[in-house]
Amino acid sequence: MARIYVGVGSNVDRLDNIRSGISSLRAEFGDLQLSRIYDSAAVGFRGANFLNLVAGFDSCRTVREVVAILRGIEARHGRRRGGTRFGPRTLDLDLLLYDDLVLEEEGIRIPREEITAYAFILRPLAEIDPTRLHPLEGRPLGELWREFRHAGQRLVEVDVAL
Repeated sequence: MARIYVGVGSNVDRLDNIRSGISSLRAEFGDLQLSRIYDSAAVGFRGANFLNLVAGFDSCRTVREVVAILRGIEARHGRRRGGTRFGPRTLDLDLLLYDDLVLEEEGIRIPREEITAYAFILRPLAEIDPTRLHPLEGRPLGELWREFRHAGQRLVEVDVAL
C-alpha cells in the first residue's frame, strides 16, 4: 500500500466542483484524509481565486493508474488538457506525493516540484502530515511550512463541509 497525496483545486464553480471531485476521489480510492480548504489567488494568470485542499489516501494502485484515474475525474468535470498551462480550472487534481517515490518520466514528476513553491500546496499538505519527509528535501513537511517565506501568497481558510 502506498500513501498518496493529491492536490485538489478549482476556480470555476469552485465549491460544487471541489465537492464533486472529492466524491469522485472517495468512489475511486475509499477513505480520504482531507486538509482544510483554502482560498488563494490564481497563479500565472489573472483570474478568479481558487479553492485548494489536499487529500491523502492509501492505495495499491500504481503511479500510472493513479494519474489515469485523476485525469479521468478531471475530464468528467470538464477539464480539457492541451491548452494553456495556467488558466481557469473546473477541477485540477495533481499527484503530489506517492510514498517516498522520486520519479520523473513521461510527464510525471514526483514529488511535484510545486510543493515547496506554493503556499496553497505546502500548507494543506503539511497540515495533514507534518512529519512526513519530503522525498527530495529530506525534511518534514511541517518544518518546510514553518520556514516557508513567500510574500504575496495569501491563503484564507474557508469553513465549509465536504
